[in-house]
Amino acid sequence: MIPLFKVPMSESAPAAVAEVVGSGQIGQGAKVAEFERALGERIGNPRVATVNSGTSGLHLALHMVAAGGDDDGEVLSTPLTMEATNWTILANRLRIKWVDVDPATLNVDLDDLARKISPRTRAIVVVHFSGYPVDLGRLAKILDDAEAAFGFRPVVIEDCAHAWGATYQGRRLGTHGNVAVFSFQAIKHLTCGDGGALVLPDDELHHRATLLRWFGISRAADRLRNPPDVAEWGYKFHMTDINAAIGLANLEWAEEVVARHRAHAAHYDRELAGVPGLELTERAQDRESSFWIYPIKVEDRAGFMKRMDEAQIMVSNVHERNDTHTCVRRYATLLPGLDSVAERVVCLPVGWWVTEEQRAHIVETVRRGW
Repeated sequence: MIPLFKVPMSESAPAAVAEVVGSGQIGQGAKVAEFERALGERIGNPRVATVNSGTSGLHLALHMVAAGGDDDGEVLSTPLTMEATNWTILANRLRIKWVDVDPATLNVDLDDLARKISPRTRAIVVVHFSGYPVDLGRLAKILDDAEAAFGFRPVVIEDCAHAWGATYQGRRLGTHGNVAVFSFQAIKHLTCGDGGALVLPDDELHHRATLLRWFGISRAADRLRNPPDVAEWGYKFHMTDINAAIGLANLEWAEEVVARHRAHAAHYDRELAGVPGLELTERAQDRESSFWIYPIKVEDRAGFMKRMDEAQIMVSNVHERNDTHTCVRRYATLLPGLDSVAERVVCLPVGWWVTEEQRAHIVETVRRGW
């Protein structure tokens, strides 16, 4: 079976971990600081605060920019994502306001988002689905209009869990003035085993994030001899040196990983265009996807998946729509764009591990029909 996911682990990672374990300093320390500097250089924004998962990063981001106040605070978000994106909204005691999905991109429908901003909007969460960037330029103009209408500018949190290495207008995500949250979970382009990072737009948010990820206490403080005052309570969300060592070992190879994903995606784009019953997603010239997954839209998804299983090709829709879960039933709303694609989305193996022979087999199988 050609797998849909596989862990991208550098051959140097085991030795890097062994060095940390043998040092006797395995919590958040020098390796975490080194990893944060390296991430900042790679992204083009030095305001990086690592955490123990992308989910923790989203939770912390929402806590900093949206939590508190009355019970009517809303966060605009997409239902087409991993549940982690939206459960962090609930964990911060905020209300979800679903934004429809653009069938062409599988990202949020920006027209619908613009209509749904209101005085109750505390934040906006956008997911770069499959690694394909949301139109951040247009989103900024929508925020300009909201600021003119309501007197405040909602903070945008970019869920970049799929999107390591993706660019918008020639710049990596994390450099467009929003809060960006990356995931370094096991099967992401860049893995730390597990982990994540917040990339912040200003020094104040960055400083708060570095404190709140560890109870509101500075790791540099001499807590045993001179206990610091905690001005704002926080969480135990910090990354360890073990995870940072894995991340540092994988950082260089992650560039090659993304490049291979893109090469496979470009091949599929060429070879699958025009296949009956199959529709590709959008490709805009001003952005470059990381193609963590390769989503397509097919007629008779059950038949398609059965045919792929028979050909030993693992496929999946990867993420179920979140809005149908019982725990968020009270937020239900009409989402015609999502309704039109939810039962058609399926993803093909596009990863760094796929060989040219396997890629040809995938293309040939799809083109034969189902």
